[in-house]
Amino acid sequence: MKFVSSILVAFMQEKEAKSNLSGLMKFLLFLAAIIALFSILFHLLMVYEGQDHSWVSGFYWTLTVMSTLGFGDITFQSDLGRIFSMVVLLSGVILLLVLLPFTFIRFFYAPWLEAYNKVKTPTELHPSIKGHVIITNFDSVARSLIEKLNHFGHSYYILVGEHQRALDLYNEGYKVLVGSLDDPETYRKIQIQNAAMVVATCNDMLNTNIAFTVREISEKVRIITFASFEDSVDIHKLAGSNTVVQLARILGQSLARRTLGGSARVHVIGRMDQLIIGEAPVIDTPLVGKTLAESKLRQMTGVSVIGVWERGKFESALPETVIRKHTVLVLAGKVDQLRNYDEYFGIYHSEDKPVIIIGGGRVGLSTAKSLEDRMMDYVIVERDPARVKDPAKFVKGDAADLATLKKAGIDTAHTVIITTNLDEMNIYLTLYCRRLRPDIQITARATDDRNVSSMHRAGADFVMSYATMGANIIYNALDSSEIITLAEGLNIFRLGVPDKLVGVTLLESDIRQETGCSVIAINCEGEMNVNPNPENKIPAGCELVVIGTKENEAKFMEYVKA
Repeated sequence: MKFVSSILVAFMQEKEAKSNLSGLMKFLLFLAAIIALFSILFHLLMVYEGQDHSWVSGFYWTLTVMSTLGFGDITFQSDLGRIFSMVVLLSGVILLLVLLPFTFIRFFYAPWLEAYNKVKTPTELHPSIKGHVIITNFDSVARSLIEKLNHFGHSYYILVGEHQRALDLYNEGYKVLVGSLDDPETYRKIQIQNAAMVVATCNDMLNTNIAFTVREISEKVRIITFASFEDSVDIHKLAGSNTVVQLARILGQSLARRTLGGSARVHVIGRMDQLIIGEAPVIDTPLVGKTLAESKLRQMTGVSVIGVWERGKFESALPETVIRKHTVLVLAGKVDQLRNYDEYFGIYHSEDKPVIIIGGGRVGLSTAKSLEDRMMDYVIVERDPARVKDPAKFVKGDAADLATLKKAGIDTAHTVIITTNLDEMNIYLTLYCRRLRPDIQITARATDDRNVSSMHRAGADFVMSYATMGANIIYNALDSSEIITLAEGLNIFRLGVPDKLVGVTLLESDIRQETGCSVIAINCEGEMNVNPNPENKIPAGCELVVIGTKENEAKFMEYVKA
């Protein structure tokens, strides 16, 4: 009833509502008058023919004839009566079958449906609403962000310029608002001064406009914008953006960090204060064939093995875990500890063959720049002649062509990085490269989260998701937290020690058995205790650093709240 009353209020607030209702009522009164007139004439003609019928029969006959249901058991015998019957029949066809539906739809149903849609897609929020996130563009990043906001209990609204688009999103289960993205009044109506954050992931010019418009209204709301080009960063900041994200550049750097084939040295993939997360291949090292317990890595170097990759599949590190030829160790430690590891094992498996980068767009060029900073050779495969710059670093052609890949060095390369923005193309190229070189390392970019599993099935060792990475950056800015994405679906995150775990040992908590997550460090007063002793009690007022998949992370949050 509350929803119906809201629709009724919205319906009556329309400027044409009274006029529409007046028009509908006039037509209904006219129709009632015609029915009454025909009923009276029916009686007069029946008396003329010598038949006697009640007034109810007259009304019944008029409705059955006008609605074309037939004459039933009451009929006229005279020609005059039959002519009258035809007039009533034709009048009914016009009034009941044509004009009545049209009038009802025009003056009542369409306005009511519009009011109903407006209730579902409002243009303003109540002043009591606070702490909400305004998302100005619905894309793969927004979809991933909304999933994370829902998971952690943050309120959000998608601001859409068109009612129909807003209605489509509402029907998909999203919270939506309708309004022009460049209109200050829009942001006043949605209580922007009470919002926690505005997220702008449109094109560079529109993002600038959004930031400028929002900042005019509120000085305190946090604004995060995405920029495609380096030149746009300063403009976004001048417009009022607190955080400008060049996601293509960040994704390219992440893809480059996943390149492990050059040597057995540790490659840093993330940092949390003093804690450094790195990965190291073990191919051609003395570690191959040993278990983690037999390797004595912690005793030798001080680093902790927090997990291993086996052909794109992450496994928790256990003492009995066997280190195989293509295993990639996920290590955690401080700078000096990782350097110790490099001194022991960094001399092995040295290769100087160039990395193949498929795609010369913004992500591909950023990947190349990051590899260059690491002094690693590369070659870019690109079919668009306008993007081919340095012939020594580019191979012009289609990566789906065997001759092009052979020219790029597919037969000898240790790594191929696939960076195009078309997921279906990346899946195809992953499958193709895996068939050509079963032993090559393949790192691929996914634009949409739903295609990540397909890329792994096609043969990718690592997949970095554009959507997940963007969502994590935004959420980190919102919650002042820090999430490191090791690969799609696997994160390292931190949170304050929950009351449930204070004074409990990790052994007693059974966190790994209950949730699948592992506590890899405890941060107390700025001192990071990496790979803490499971028999020591967890102190209050500290932070846990935890590793786990998205599913395990959800189980962990439910576990600590229970």
